[in-house]
Amino acid sequence: MIGEKMAAAIAAELETQVPAPDAYARLRAAGLTLPKTPSPAGTYVPAKIAGDLLYLAGQGPAKEGGGFYVGKVGADVTIEDAYRHARLVGLQLLGVVHDTVGDLNRVEVIKVLGMVNAVPDFADHPKVINGCSDLLVEILGEAGRHARSAVGMGSLPNGMTVEVEVILRVRPA
Repeated sequence: MIGEKMAAAIAAELETQVPAPDAYARLRAAGLTLPKTPSPAGTYVPAKIAGDLLYLAGQGPAKEGGGFYVGKVGADVTIEDAYRHARLVGLQLLGVVHDTVGDLNRVEVIKVLGMVNAVPDFADHPKVINGCSDLLVEILGEAGRHARSAVGMGSLPNGMTVEVEVILRVRPA
C-alpha cells in the first residue's frame, strides 16, 4: 500500500500531465479535413466490419473535382509526387474510418497494403507508401503504427499511381 504522501505526489503529477491530443486535434493542427467516403464504383462496399476488425477497400488518390492522380512511378511520376498521392489516400482512408466507426480515436491500424503503379525496374515502393504510413502515425499516434506491405504493380484501376487498403481494430465505445 502506498503512503499518503506518495499518493498525493502521483495525483499531482497526473494533474500536470497534458493529455495527448486526439486524432481530430492532430488533423486540425496539420490543417487537414477528412473527405467524405466516395461511392463505390461497383457492388462492393468501402468498409466492412467483422467482429472487432474493420476492413477498408482499396482507395486511390482522388483529385478534387473528380478523377485520380495517374501515371507510372519511375517514368512520368516522381517518388515525391507519389508519396503525396499515398498521403492523400491515407487521409481518404481516415475519412472512411470516421464515416464507418464515427470516432478515429477508437481505432488501431493493424495492416496496410500499398500498391504502386510503377515501371518494372522501380524499387522504391516503400518510399512511396510511406506517405500513407506517415500520415496514419501523424494523425493516430501510436495507434497508427502498423505492419505493412508495399508492392509494385504493372497497372492499377484508372491508371492511378497508388492504391492502399487497410485493416484496423475497432475498440468498443
